[in-house]
Amino acid sequence: MRHIFIVNPRSGHQDATPVIQKALSELNPSEPYEIYVTSAPGDATQYVRTRCQADTSPLRFYACGGDGTLNEVINGAAGFDHAAVGCYPCGSGNDFIKYFGGRKFFTDLGALMSGHEQRVDMIRVNDRYAINVVNMGFEAKTAARMIRFRHLPLMHGYRAYYGAIVLTLIDGVRHRCKIAVDGETMMDGNILLCTLANGDYVGGSFRCAPRADVADGQIEVCIVTPISRFRFARLIGYYQRGEHLDNPLLRDCIHYCRGRKVVIDADPGFLMCLDGEITSGSHFEIENVPSALRFIVPEGAAHHADGVNMAGEAV
Repeated sequence: MRHIFIVNPRSGHQDATPVIQKALSELNPSEPYEIYVTSAPGDATQYVRTRCQADTSPLRFYACGGDGTLNEVINGAAGFDHAAVGCYPCGSGNDFIKYFGGRKFFTDLGALMSGHEQRVDMIRVNDRYAINVVNMGFEAKTAARMIRFRHLPLMHGYRAYYGAIVLTLIDGVRHRCKIAVDGETMMDGNILLCTLANGDYVGGSFRCAPRADVADGQIEVCIVTPISRFRFARLIGYYQRGEHLDNPLLRDCIHYCRGRKVVIDADPGFLMCLDGEITSGSHFEIENVPSALRFIVPEGAAHHADGVNMAGEAV
């Protein structure tokens, strides 16, 4: 088994390469390991794919960065059954690992390298993959803005997301599209937002899909129709805590179901966010790919139905 750490030096507050190098040196693992530092967007995907094609022995890739870095690594590993993917969280969000208990488990390199491999689903969007959440409408516009915000002083982590929310509330509360789930039209008109989830958290602290199961072969589909800005501000706390699906105050504006395939049609330039990575288009075919990836779960990590303690997730 070879362990390969894919480090995004631009993720988080600072380059985590020296920290990872020091931790591995002190750990002195018995199995071979190496560190690859990415140089540009898309580099991680290309490196992982090329490595998997050249080496058919068991490989473990660890995405060292945020959700975008993990997304690049899983896209490189997709289709290669001898490759497993893990995550060392040193980015601003790291939402997917919250499904398994959060940062405190995944920052222990010893527990991570000796962790077990669990089959998880992925979401395929046209020819790309997501492992956590695909979102559109308000959240996609917020995510696009957050990318710019988080490079500003004092705007790291949750602050960047909240700042982007405030700005998007001004001009981004209506997005027209048609959404069909397993062949049945679920929405044809304006939405505020829509999440297609495999994991349960998005935006650093929002539990968008509290019923998610990463291995059930289903996509959690949640559509929120437009509401007033005042009402949005009053009710966003329910969404953050994952209480929105069962809240009678939101029954008139939330449409929820599970499905295997979702088709979305919209005007050209419609934004979609895959694990924090922004794309755009007018036609999207989205489907669950069951048991598509072997994900490395550290010792002690496990899913908790009531979510994670967000106090321990701040970066």
